[in-house]
Amino acid sequence: MSEREINITVGQVTVSAALNDTETAAAIWDALPIEASANTWGDEIYFGIPVSAGEELGQEVVDLGDLGYWPPGSAFCMFFGPTPMSRGDEIRPASPVTVIGRMHGDVTVLKRVPSGASVLIERA
Repeated sequence: MSEREINITVGQVTVSAALNDTETAAAIWDALPIEASANTWGDEIYFGIPVSAGEELGQEVVDLGDLGYWPPGSAFCMFFGPTPMSRGDEIRPASPVTVIGRMHGDVTVLKRVPSGASVLIERA
């Protein structure tokens, strides 16, 4: 794991995270800071970012706390529970994502974030 530590502020909630060593994560790191408007989809927050990348080691199911990049929407995704596509307790994105990092701590605080909340991703 790299030392690419970030803070993500969504509405009134801030979580810390680390980006991994994928090429996609490196491109996102280079684009920081990023501001956006949050969308929610089940227990996922996602938003478009100014990074365009293809699928890199795409995953159909992710882990609680994972950060993903969704190529079809050039979107940054924060996973903190099941989505409408999930079966059982799994966390399933709409389609495969590149896992680009992982959030630290209790990510369920993100359940309080409304759609439309402002987002800021910055280097820690």
